[in-house]
Amino acid sequence: MKYKDEYRDATAARNLSGAIRKSVSKPWTIMEICGGQTHAIMKYGLEDLLPEEITLVHGPGCPVCVTPLEMIDKAIAIAKRNDVIFTSYGDMLRVPGSDEDLLSVKANGGDVRMVYSPMDAVTIAEENPDKKVVFFGVGFETTAPGNGMTVAQAHKRGLTNFSLLCSHVLVPPAIEAILSMEGTQVQGFLAAGHVCTVMGYEEYLPLAEKFKVPIIVTGFEPVDILHGIYLCVQQLEAGRFEVENQYSRVVRKEGNPAAKALLADVFDVVDRKWRGIGRIPESGFGISEKYAAYDAERIFDVGDIKVNEPEVCIAGAVLQGLRKPEECAAFGKECTPEHPLGAPMVSSEGACAAYFHYGK
Repeated sequence: MKYKDEYRDATAARNLSGAIRKSVSKPWTIMEICGGQTHAIMKYGLEDLLPEEITLVHGPGCPVCVTPLEMIDKAIAIAKRNDVIFTSYGDMLRVPGSDEDLLSVKANGGDVRMVYSPMDAVTIAEENPDKKVVFFGVGFETTAPGNGMTVAQAHKRGLTNFSLLCSHVLVPPAIEAILSMEGTQVQGFLAAGHVCTVMGYEEYLPLAEKFKVPIIVTGFEPVDILHGIYLCVQQLEAGRFEVENQYSRVVRKEGNPAAKALLADVFDVVDRKWRGIGRIPESGFGISEKYAAYDAERIFDVGDIKVNEPEVCIAGAVLQGLRKPEECAAFGKECTPEHPLGAPMVSSEGACAAYFHYGK
């Protein structure tokens, strides 16, 4: 299949591996910022194709994983209400809150429903006018346009029983936070191609200049990732620090103007707390005043819920690229996909789940 098989070609992967080996002369640490890339790296054993000078670390690129514990508790508090139908993608249902998860709420009689599209929640609101329907909107810039469309459509259709529990986060501020940390070892980034499909990559240009790091917009197949690493190594070895677009078959510098216009209409840029990292200034989307009537956090008055992360889980260190999942004492023991302690073991994009499933 075009745009799939050719980017999983073993010969192409070996050729890129050889080119990386010929290019590298010193140790370099590169972070991929997307959980989908992390899983591809683990699934296809890409680390085994790289020279020992190249260290890959896994960043906060899983939207489920970076959703803070207190936001999960807010979702649970709303979902427990008798007048609510709470909707979400399936992976969020198993993320543990302080005492339980959304699946437990469902098992105890709460009307919690898994949906496959955020617009399904709008349809449910139309079909259930006597209920308050909430959609749990999480993710990076990739999913924000679809979730923002639910608000725009609910407003257009005159629905008064629909709201969005918004927990969207933005990639560039996270990169800046990581590079600003004392002792960070990251020298180059593979940026998430799907985020840049929406937003473009102009906002990465000042980061590359400020911190003197190459940022390579990269796809998700094995050949994409190896090519991204090769481009990053080429820049590092030459002392260049630029934004480069490996994923040019999909990504344009300006992104998707229609999607960006929708985001600007529905959302404001706000400070956002990240699981295990803390509050990062201007790192998220919040529902704008124009659409305040669709903001579940305000409607249900759950903004004051504040909780601390469990100490036994090192999710924060994993998400910052400071620790590898197997360095956690609970990994594969107290913490498994069936009984997770933290979100990185739950999500299909979580680093801990990737290491668990692919044998690391």
